Formats: sequence, structure tokens, C-alpha cells
Amino acid sequence: MTRVSQAESGSDLDFGVIQKVLVVDDSRLQRRILVASLKKWGFDVLEADSGDVAIEMCAADPPDLVLSDWVMPGMSGLDFCKAIRALDNKQYSYFILLTSKSEKQEVARGLDTGADDFLIKPLEADELRVRISAGARILDMQRELSKKNQMIETALEELRVAHDAIDRDLIQARKIQESLVPELTREFGKSRVSMLLKPCGHIGGDLVGMFSPGVNRLGFYSIDVSGHGITSAIMTARFGGYLSSNHFDQNVAMARRFDKFYALLPPEEVAETLNSRLMADTGIEEYFTMVYAIVDLRNRYVKMVQAGHPHPLLLCQDGRTEFLGEGGLPIGLLPDVTFQRTEF
Repeated sequence: MTRVSQAESGSDLDFGVIQKVLVVDDSRLQRRILVASLKKWGFDVLEADSGDVAIEMCAADPPDLVLSDWVMPGMSGLDFCKAIRALDNKQYSYFILLTSKSEKQEVARGLDTGADDFLIKPLEADELRVRISAGARILDMQRELSKKNQMIETALEELRVAHDAIDRDLIQARKIQESLVPELTREFGKSRVSMLLKPCGHIGGDLVGMFSPGVNRLGFYSIDVSGHGITSAIMTARFGGYLSSNHFDQNVAMARRFDKFYALLPPEEVAETLNSRLMADTGIEEYFTMVYAIVDLRNRYVKMVQAGHPHPLLLCQDGRTEFLGEGGLPIGLLPDVTFQRTEF
């Protein structure tokens, strides 16, 4: 192997990213001829007299451009091209095969092996120069693309890390949201009340709940806040506080009686109270639909309000089914709305 120092160029040629060139030829004379032109154009030139030597050089420090003879003893230029393409180099080397073969089949064979271009011997300096210039343009684009791909990979990795952090937060938020429903089943008289809360994502704007201020009285509700995701979940947590089953003094659906007892307020009054509170909050665009009902086993009645929520389905003792309610407006959509009560 021979190293040729870069010479001062007498030309203002710009070959872009191509700075280091490897010349591979078993003929010392042919190498000298090529090196002379390359030095004149300002390249840093490396020489190798065989493919075996050249592949070691490429593995250690890949060049920007390889000029290799096709026919050489031992490893041919074609085999050398295959070997360099098999290397795990991050930097791509532009490969030009030098050959006296001009048949189309041979040219196709070389390109299929991994060569980027051909030059037919004997070489013309001007043709060599323009072929190198064309290769430089391709390498410029390839390396620019590699930089952008690296930037994309870095950005994707950062997004993955951020997504994982958000995902962990959402899982924790779901646990918090589930804690808003301390009980999903309870015995009520001779019946059992069961509820199901299953958001379509980690968290959502859905909430169910129930509370009982006495043995024979039960209030239960189903809420669906407009939108999805974090904003809706935050609003849901707020409304869950308004209908708390743990703190009756904060529950807008109850009124204290005789210091120790609580009474369930009429459902339509509860809906109107919630609507007034939501409309009083400036800057909040969310609204919600709701079904809220109270059951009194002693007096044998159910009173319900439907505020834009899907109609509840009543399963009668004789097997009949019946949709309840008359629709109504969602809560928080318009001020001073009157809600209708359904009783059965």
C-alpha cells in the first residue's frame, strides 16, 4: 500500500464530499497515471495493488471514492466490489469500475454487483473528471439524506421516550379515575346494583357512580363529558366530586336534614344545579350528558332526569323492554335550562 499526500490543486474544481480516493490496480504504471490526475484535482489519494489489500483499507477507513480495475490477479475488481458492499460501513463509498469490457451484459453484471459507474480503458482525464463530479453529486445527496434520516431517527426516539412517559402517566391517571368509583356493586334491598366503567382509551370522559343516604334510598348516575382524553378526564373528576359517595356534605344531589341525616334532592334540581355551576365557569367549553335517578324502595318509585344522554332501557318483570326519558339538553350547553323529570 502506498499513501500519496494531497497536492496543491491548480484547479478550482469542486467535488463536494469526495475528498479521499482509493485507486486499486495491480499495474503500478496505471496507478501512477490515475494518481497524477487525482492529485492535480486536489484529492487525498490512497493506492492498493490488490483487492485483498484494498478491502482491509476500506474496512479500517472507508474512502469516499473507489477507482478499481476489473481484471486483477487474486481478487478481481468485481469480487472486491462485492466485498466492499458487504462491509458494515456507515459511510457509503462511490465505486467506479475500470475495464476494457464494453459489452452490455458485462456492464449489467458489474452494476448488479454493486458498482455505481464504469469507465472504459484507456481513460480520458476529462471523462474521469466529469464521472467523479457526477458521483460527488450523488454522494452529496446520499449523505444529506443520511443526515436527515439520522435526525428523524433521533426525533422518533425522543418521541418514543416522551410517549412512554405519557403512557405511564395515563396509566396512573386511569387508576386515579377508577378510584372515583369506589364501588361498582352493592346490595340494595333484595337486589344487587352493578355498574361498569370501561373507557375506550386509558382515560376518558365517562363516569358512573351511586350513593345511598339511607337503607331504602339510592341515587345513581351515568355521565359522559364531551370529547376524549385528558381534558375530559379532568372534567369528569370534577363532576365526580359534585356527586361524591364519600362526602355527602359536598354532594349537590343531597341536602342535610336534622344535622345527621341527608335527603336525596329531586333529579331535575340536581341537573339544574350542575348546569348553573358549569355555565358560571368562564373559558370552559366542555359540556356533558347525564342520566341521574333516585330509587326509593319504601315508597316504591323511581325518579329520573335525562340530560342529552342515551335513553335508559327498562327491563320489566314480564320480559318487556322500554326506553325511558325524553332526551333533554346536555348540561353546560345553554344557561337557564329547565330539565324534565321522568317518574315510574
